[in-house]
Parts: sequence; structure tokens; C-alpha cells
Amino acid sequence: MSSTILETNPEQSVESEAASVSAGPAASSKSAKTIIRPTRGWQLINTRELWHHRELLYFLTWRDVKVRYKQTLLGALWAILQPVLMMVVFTVFFGRMAHVPSEGIPYPLFVFAGLLPWTFFATAIASAGNSVVGSERLITKIYFPRLAIPIAAVGAALVDFAIAFCVLLVLMLWYHAYAGVQILLIPVLIAVLALAAVGIGTLLAALNVAYRDFRHVIPFLVQLWMFATPTVYMQPVDSGPVYHPALHFLLGLNPMTGLVAAFRAAILNGSFPWAQAILSTAMVLLIAAVGCFYFRRVEDSFADII
Repeated sequence: MSSTILETNPEQSVESEAASVSAGPAASSKSAKTIIRPTRGWQLINTRELWHHRELLYFLTWRDVKVRYKQTLLGALWAILQPVLMMVVFTVFFGRMAHVPSEGIPYPLFVFAGLLPWTFFATAIASAGNSVVGSERLITKIYFPRLAIPIAAVGAALVDFAIAFCVLLVLMLWYHAYAGVQILLIPVLIAVLALAAVGIGTLLAALNVAYRDFRHVIPFLVQLWMFATPTVYMQPVDSGPVYHPALHFLLGLNPMTGLVAAFRAAILNGSFPWAQAILSTAMVLLIAAVGCFYFRRVEDSFADII
């Protein structure tokens, strides 16, 4: 009889015991036992385990998509109606009545190009923030990498983004706006936006398990964050009439400021804000690391307190 302990990853140890007894023509018998031990302290993100459970991640994402539009009359059209109706409202009040400048771009197109990445981000963090609490029965029954739940929520929001992106292309054709070579940066910007949503979403999901107040804080946070992001208005420049150092500094601290501006410039062939985009990307990497590490720090207690 031999006993071997195999360490497969930082959060899981597998103890397997095999015994073989031969008695003439009798077949050998084997028994194996798997023990999953909880981790302690701060843990790195186990990308290997997430990749091993990629099929589960796919089904969780597809589940979120189906649940969102189940028993609805319009189905996936809701992914289009939300940004389109917001575009109409802001066009009427900001474009026609307040005459907000839009860099020479038709205001409806200017607004939609800013609302599209923001709507994806807002939907993703709202869904991810409530995803762990909403998966209570799943978490308390079986083991799987918990990070898959908020990541799947962000993946479901990507489906909505892809549908609404088609509307943006139609608007560009309608207003005869054509993209340049900068459109090749769109996949990179979408990846950074998704990473930002994962970072904020996982942090909110972990906090929501321990403090259910965040269920009410998340909608307010999303609404306040939207008006702190230049989605429907231009970012004030140093020589602009509404420029204020404090406002300029606060907008610079908002990672969505550079990402929205970069997305709009890439799709509408504007002046690409490289400095802002790089700064926002660095902030997103920091936020994603903090959010995921904190999630990993407290995820072992989810099944006990959820």
C-alpha cells in the first residue's frame, strides 16, 4: 500500500490512496479520496483553475443571459432600448435645449458613443455586485471557483454590448461618420472595460455578501458615477470656459473618463487621448487586483454567511 499527497494548486490539496492486492487471477482494487481544504489569508487569482472550469463559466454566462430575458415580450431588444432611450432623452435636454458642445459630431451619435461603453460597465457591475447573493443555492451545495460567478455576470453584459454596438454602426452610417485605423483599438478598450467591471464587480459582490446595504448602494453608486463620467458632455479642457482645477482633477481620478473618451475617439476617428487611456488602464489594473484579491480573501466564508 502506498500513500501520495499531490498539491495541485494553491487552494486545493488532493490526497489519493491506492491499494492493490493480487491473489492469483483476482483483479486489483483501487480507492481514491479527494479532500478539499479551505485556504487562509490572501490568495493569488488561480487562473489555472478558472481555465479548468471554463465550461462552467460558459454555462453560467449563458444562464445569466437567459434569465435576464426570460418571459419578456421584447427579449434581447431591451439591450438596445436602454441606450437608445437614454440617447433620445439626453439629445432633447442637453443637445437641443442646453446646446452642449459635441466636438462637431452630431449630438445623438456623440451621446450614443459615450453611453455604449458606460451602459456596459454599469450593467456589468450591477449584475456582478448582486451575483454571489443571487447564487446562494449554488454556492452552498458544491465547490467551484467563486470568481466564476461575477465574471459570468460581466460576460452576460458583453452580450448586451455586442447587440447595442450594432446600433452604433447604424447611427454612424446614418450620419455618414466613418471610423479610421483607430478602430483597431476597440477590442483592447473593450477588454480593459471588462477588466474594470470585473474588478469593481467582484469587490461589490464580496461586500454585498457581508453587508447587504450594498444592495441599495449599488444603484445609487452607478447613477452618481455616470454623471461623474463625460458620457453625454465633453471633458473640460484647460482653456475651456467651464474648466476648474478641482473638477479636472476629480475627472482624472475616474478611470471611466479616459476609457469612454478613448472609445469615442477610436470609433469616431477623433483625437485619441493616449495619456488618459494609459492612466485609466493603469488604474483599472490596480482596481482589478484589489477587487479580485479581496474577493479571494473572503470567499471561503460565503457559504457560511450567505
